[in-house]
Amino acid sequence: HDAKPNFLGYGGFPATICTSVNEVVVHGIPSDDVVLKDGDVISIDCGAIIDGWHGDAAYTAFVGSGHSPELVELSRVTEESMWAGIAAMKQGNRLVDVSRAIETYIRRQPKPGGGKYGIIEDYGGHGIGTEMHMDPHLLNYVDRRRGKGPKLVPGFCLAIEPMVSLGTPRTEVLSDEWTVITTDGTWSSHWEHSVALTEQGPLVLTSPDGGRAKLAELGITAAPDPLA
Repeated sequence: HDAKPNFLGYGGFPATICTSVNEVVVHGIPSDDVVLKDGDVISIDCGAIIDGWHGDAAYTAFVGSGHSPELVELSRVTEESMWAGIAAMKQGNRLVDVSRAIETYIRRQPKPGGGKYGIIEDYGGHGIGTEMHMDPHLLNYVDRRRGKGPKLVPGFCLAIEPMVSLGTPRTEVLSDEWTVITTDGTWSSHWEHSVALTEQGPLVLTSPDGGRAKLAELGITAAPDPLA
């Protein structure tokens, strides 16, 4: 497809994709030293440049079988909160409306075993386009100190990427200066799509159908496929 990876060498990152296993939230570096085991959870984050435009996406997968309902639910909640954020990509909304939609969905989900999900505080979504990371930064929760953010208008592009743990919202970076883990060692999930707002609605640039099937389930009319 004449695409190039946009992670490799970005800020010195040494790999083409991020592989974040179990308590690793994001920016895990693929390594022969990390051997996946039955029961592990892995979040894979990847991106590409095509004709000067960047894409960025992530998903959580399960290794083997026998995963606890708690882990399966964690991934489901994280993915569905991403779609809640995508559904909030409407003309006239503001950036905070996307953050609110993500947080509200997560907070309303009962966590198996009790307690609350940890919405990761130090990492979030971002603008995307001719660069991989552009303004604005998108929190996955509402911080009233940051105001409402810019108004969403056609042409606005966001990488929407909730990261959620089974425990703490806090993280630390390991000595490799990349790998981000939860401070309490609880496992996490990470889902992401790159989304453009058009005159006809949101277009999920990193979904094969532009997000139309999933958005239809949510009662949202997605933009038509520009390549159809």
